[in-house]
Amino acid sequence: MRDVKLVATDLDGTFLRNDRTISKANLRALERLGERNIIRVAATGRNLKKVKDVLNTDIPFDYIVFSSGAGVYNWQKQEHIYSQNIVADSARKLLNFFVDQQLNFHAFYPVPDNHKHFYFRGAELCEEFERYFEFNKAHATELEEHTLPSGELCQFLVILQENEERFRNLKAAIEALCPEIRVIRASSPLTKGYIWLEIFHRSVSKGNGVLEICRRNGIHADQTLGVGNDYNDFDLLETTRHSFLTDNSPDKIKHRYPLVPSNEQDAFAVSVKPLLE
Repeated sequence: MRDVKLVATDLDGTFLRNDRTISKANLRALERLGERNIIRVAATGRNLKKVKDVLNTDIPFDYIVFSSGAGVYNWQKQEHIYSQNIVADSARKLLNFFVDQQLNFHAFYPVPDNHKHFYFRGAELCEEFERYFEFNKAHATELEEHTLPSGELCQFLVILQENEERFRNLKAAIEALCPEIRVIRASSPLTKGYIWLEIFHRSVSKGNGVLEICRRNGIHADQTLGVGNDYNDFDLLETTRHSFLTDNSPDKIKHRYPLVPSNEQDAFAVSVKPLLE
């Protein structure tokens, strides 16, 4: 690991504790990485507004890969440097498809305003959809079936009760409808028993966001380390040379990468410790 020049970490369930606070050990590890001129990246599914809800501007990250890679933000300069939205034609196809299927979904404005979104209540009552709506209703507008948005969108979020077959079938249908679209699976951070389908442009991923930062700083992918805790971190961990999962990851995926302690036990600090010895 002596050649590592960039470290990337997921936030929720990885860098942050369950109460969304930062441990002293993790904060000190960030500071020490900076002292060694190692670039520090938070790679998260949160939009930028939600990142700022949990990170003060003095937390010493260098970059934020937000909305699973739809945007990249220079944290030190507080400026956007990259974005990738879903083009208008594909956004329209997806809106029509989800409405026709009467699914519960959210459709998000293009980066950097993607904390704002449209919401649509489908045919099935979904408690998880309502919980998400309650958390985000200040920035939500109800979708009118007959006056659908016509421009680009950042992403879609479809919420399902956990059902592997339904998830696979829906994922295949969405990706067949728009070949430039990809579907990312995430476990609900709110309630067990639900699957979140996050739909982005195919080039959007945490890994590609990290590679964009590497390109801008003359860093090779072999000089990177990543740590995460869920399915939606695979894009990151498949990109970084040295990759780790936290012990609080779903049991089904723990075999994929070396394990570090849970997010409650300084997972980030433990994963980067060899860089600081």
